[in-house]
Amino acid sequence: MADNKYNRRRWAIPTKRAKGYASERKAKVHQHGPKEGKELTDYEAGIRSGYLQAQSDHAGLYKYKKALAEGKTKKEAREISQRKSG
Repeated sequence: MADNKYNRRRWAIPTKRAKGYASERKAKVHQHGPKEGKELTDYEAGIRSGYLQAQSDHAGLYKYKKALAEGKTKKEAREISQRKSG
C-alpha cells in the first residue's frame, strides 16, 4: 500500500457532540439549545444512546482502547487507531 495522505484515518477521539450527549443523558435534561433545562423524552434519550453507541463502536476507538490496554502510550495508540488495515 502506498504511503500517502489517503491512508490515514481522520478519527482520533469522539466528537464534542458525543461528550455533550453523554452529559445530557446522564443528567436526563437538555443542556443546550432552545429546550435547555427541560427533561429529555425517552425518544431523545434513545437518540443520544444510539449516537454514543455508534461512536464507541467506531473501529478507531476500538483500536485506540485496545492499544492503551496493551500498554502503549497515547501517542502510539493514536497512530495505531488511525492506521487503515489491509
